[in-house]
Amino acid sequence: MTELTDITGPAALPDPVAFPQDRTCPYHPPTGYDPLRDGRPLSRVTLYDGREVWLVTAQATARALLADPRLSTDRRRSGFPVPTPRFQAGRDRRVALLGLDDPEHQRQRRMLIPSFTVKRAAALRPWIQQVVDELLDAMIEQGPPAELVSAFALPVPSMVICGLLGVPYADHEFFEEQSRRLLRGPTGADAVAARDRLEQYLGDLIDAKAKDAEPGDGILDDLVHRRHRGGDLERADLVSLALILLVAGHETTANMISLGTYTLLQHPDRLAEVRADPALLPAVVEELLRMLSIAEGLQRVALEDIEVSGTTIRAGDGVLFATSVINRDTSVYDDPDGVDFHRADRHHVAFGFGIHQCLGQNLARAELEIALGSLLARLPGLRLAAPAKDIPFKPGDTIQGMLELPVTW
Repeated sequence: MTELTDITGPAALPDPVAFPQDRTCPYHPPTGYDPLRDGRPLSRVTLYDGREVWLVTAQATARALLADPRLSTDRRRSGFPVPTPRFQAGRDRRVALLGLDDPEHQRQRRMLIPSFTVKRAAALRPWIQQVVDELLDAMIEQGPPAELVSAFALPVPSMVICGLLGVPYADHEFFEEQSRRLLRGPTGADAVAARDRLEQYLGDLIDAKAKDAEPGDGILDDLVHRRHRGGDLERADLVSLALILLVAGHETTANMISLGTYTLLQHPDRLAEVRADPALLPAVVEELLRMLSIAEGLQRVALEDIEVSGTTIRAGDGVLFATSVINRDTSVYDDPDGVDFHRADRHHVAFGFGIHQCLGQNLARAELEIALGSLLARLPGLRLAAPAKDIPFKPGDTIQGMLELPVTW
């Protein structure tokens, strides 16, 4: 593999910075990324093991490369960028959907598309509203203060994805804990053990569903009885798909609800604006998705040489995407660090871009609009119950969000 120092380009690149880094404010990019915000489309960064890889920081470049088939998302390929020891420990595992290139990726995605369309998300809104209302009822009945992550932000998407997949919500403590260990475990061994437990649990659930004479109405029931029994989907791939849908389906939205709430509470003028005009909620969600960029560091490896603005990404080079920097590209957004619900350009990459753009984005938008809108409407006096500087948030090597969020009203 050609080293990154052997590049061609119009000018020398600045010294690489470490990636990933922790945020100093939960809704802003790490201050250590400031040198990357100079308008250059590509920079070099150093991973935990000393390896240098490319980091994409400009929106136009990101959209072009995320749609470029010369970049692979298969983590088992040589040169694939490994940002943490936790990721390295599970790198040899086949990952459904997210870790596959076309045509296999497209084959799996087509099986799931009908369950995640705009129309399907719209049809689920009354049920999502019911889930949200019941959780708020319980929180209000208990009375302030409350810890919003455990009382609301996490249960909302957990209940929704369980109902959609056909996973018993009664098991939520188990799979939420294993998801936490998978994404934030202290060691690689811890993450691998958590994945093993999740795969065992989901494999047992799938086997039980396969024995049912009458399938349930969850996505997994449909995949088991139409795809697995029909020979279109191997059991191992079905288990891997179930794991991706379950973990991503609750972790990402839970973090957006908690961090989105925190961000609004830290911007009282913008909070007052959306309370005065609930019709702004779709725009509020888009702006929070752009600003918070909770999924940092999308990973790819180059299959061929790729020219980018006079610089060559060599075949075998690792490529990362700094979502938080891309979504604050000054050539696209005026005052990118500010909260503005009236931006003309909504083309953020919070859900990725190209063939691997998040399959569940329509469902996520519906959940966020309903959860945030209902929370603000039902609790007009909502405020932090602790100094903002004392509220813990997640480190930079995982999905961004609040570890806890004490609130009162």
